[in-house]
Amino acid sequence: MAQLSAILFDIDDTLCATTEFAKLARRNAILAMTKAGLKGPVEDLIAELDEVIGEFSSNYEHHFDKLLLRLGPQAYEHRNRALVVAAGIAAYHDTKFRKLGAFPGVQKLFADLKRARLRLGVITHGLEVKQAEKLVRLDLVKYLDPEAIFISDQVGINKPNPKLYAHALRKLGLAPGQVMYVGDNPAHDVAPPKSLGMIAVWADFGSKHAPCGVEPDHRIENFDGLREVLQKHHGIKV
Repeated sequence: MAQLSAILFDIDDTLCATTEFAKLARRNAILAMTKAGLKGPVEDLIAELDEVIGEFSSNYEHHFDKLLLRLGPQAYEHRNRALVVAAGIAAYHDTKFRKLGAFPGVQKLFADLKRARLRLGVITHGLEVKQAEKLVRLDLVKYLDPEAIFISDQVGINKPNPKLYAHALRKLGLAPGQVMYVGDNPAHDVAPPKSLGMIAVWADFGSKHAPCGVEPDHRIENFDGLREVLQKHHGIKV
């Protein structure tokens, strides 16, 4: 086996609990909007917002505006529509400030991996600034090789297209067997990199994603498990 030179990570639900955070942030947004005058049962409003997100994608920038359009003006009667929307936006971002953090063990592992002279980076699907903001908020930028950050919106290739991973390999100037990729979604984070010969690690942290029929090289349940894999199979003392 080639010597491991780099480890690349997915971000969402791999380095941080993005799905759970988003649920909490949306609930807090709806609660704030009801305080600002939005009418309706909270659970019904959350369900309607979830439907908006499902139809327009999580990267759409006007979820709350679309929610009010669907509910109609009677849902915020005698209130300024912009203030109701702003209340939701403020609550969502306040939750982001307070609650978005890396999974336990990530900071210490990254520090140890950098001391071990491994190149660290990410391959992530999403909008350029939105994904970059997560890295800043998680306080991980100081550990990352600036040449090893690959955001689909910047590259022009989305997961699960293997070309995204091949692009990363070319930019790093490394052979597939020298690069490990760690992610939570087998269809996106195991099958594509493994098809190229990369070392694929399934971060099975209780996620909603089922196996995809392609076996990962390693399966971990926490970041201590990744330490064990690196020590046992790759001779890296971390």
